[in-house]
Amino acid sequence: MSNSPARRHIRFNAFDMNCVGHQSPGLWRHPQDRSADYTDLHYWADLAQTLERGLFDGIFIADVLGSYDVYGGSAAAALRQGTQTPVNDPFLLVSAMALVTENLGFGVTAGTAYEHPYPFARRLATLDHLTRGRVGWNVVTGYLPSAARNMGNDDLLEHDERYDHADEYLEVVYKLLEGSWEDDAVVRDAATGVFTNPEKVHPINHEGRYFKVPGIAITEPSPQRTPVIYQAGASMRGIAFAAGNAEAVFVGAPTKEILKSTVARIRDAVQATGRDRHDVRIYTMLTIITDATSELAAAKHEEYQSYASEEGALVLLSGWLGIDLSAYGLDDEIGDVESNAIKSAVESFSKLRSDDGTPWTVRDIAAWAGIGGMGPRVVGSGAEVARELIAWVDETDVDGFNLAYAVTPGSFEDVVEFVIPELQACGAYPTEYAPGTLRNKLFGRGDKLPETHRGAAFTTRNRLASR
Repeated sequence: MSNSPARRHIRFNAFDMNCVGHQSPGLWRHPQDRSADYTDLHYWADLAQTLERGLFDGIFIADVLGSYDVYGGSAAAALRQGTQTPVNDPFLLVSAMALVTENLGFGVTAGTAYEHPYPFARRLATLDHLTRGRVGWNVVTGYLPSAARNMGNDDLLEHDERYDHADEYLEVVYKLLEGSWEDDAVVRDAATGVFTNPEKVHPINHEGRYFKVPGIAITEPSPQRTPVIYQAGASMRGIAFAAGNAEAVFVGAPTKEILKSTVARIRDAVQATGRDRHDVRIYTMLTIITDATSELAAAKHEEYQSYASEEGALVLLSGWLGIDLSAYGLDDEIGDVESNAIKSAVESFSKLRSDDGTPWTVRDIAAWAGIGGMGPRVVGSGAEVARELIAWVDETDVDGFNLAYAVTPGSFEDVVEFVIPELQACGAYPTEYAPGTLRNKLFGRGDKLPETHRGAAFTTRNRLASR
């Protein structure tokens, strides 16, 4: 019998959005793609059941509140190509998917810039109740200027100030969900007629730079109290924000070398706050194109590429980078630019070089982003893909993958059919779900925030003890 340690399990999230095409502009035209059914709850229910069969940690639903109008200075190209426009609210999908699954988690994106934390905390608690504790919140600060303008602002806040604002936003949410109602506040005593003991419900008395919230939360404690905190952003300020708040971090890196550096910086920052360096699950974006053989997978990839939209890719990239790429020729290099959008995206693409050592051109990054966005693609048979994923985990210390799709649900169905059995056969993927809430499934340490997490300082237990 071998005494070697068990292989680390790879983790999967499905990366989707309540829109057409998501990260693969143009692929909505493929006859097998159902992303145009995004307005149909049956599509989402079927997808959720597919992902649960594959033992995915969850479905991570991205969102933007605004159109991609950096490219060409208008939304025309985004509308023409169906590039994350139109896009619907992600929160309203979750109840339907939760009803047809038992274990799948739901990471829902919501920004801190344009909704007050008081009603938002109630929405989080409501979904946590309805899903029996399977919800996570992907905290974003926003990067599209169109969203800022449509909410009455001239432009976005500066990059780092967006995170300052988000820090206080989370403080309010923590106070409401962790520190207002004691665990035993709800008594449901039919004999006395008391449903909630008012002495065990406390006003949060928050008054800060951005928000003033004096009163009590209006929701009783949910299974996790605070849903699992997700964060996407690998700039210096984004990592500092993640170090104190995030339990799962999504990153995008085109190479193993860049990913390894990013993962190490995140883990170092988490450890510097007093948490264990593996107290966050780090997922990197990646697209898998697979089939029964490598030849079939390569043919499938070639077919998908024939549907990819170069203009649609440039629309997305312009929004992510904060640069109007319509002003460049396809054979131009981007060069050094200042950005108020996703700084980590600018940093990653600026490091990429062709085989001859020259920086990537606009044409190169458009071809890269045409299927799966900013993440790399892995093409091959199930066994070939499994070996490559294991290599990414072993070489970079990443926990798993946020899987974008070429076509949906086909790309996810292929992963479940061809890749997961190969990973399981070599002990690199779970064969069953862990019990309990999403937080317990991810970490195996219970349903609530650990004491080392920033939010734990605001629990009723710790707040009352500090008086």
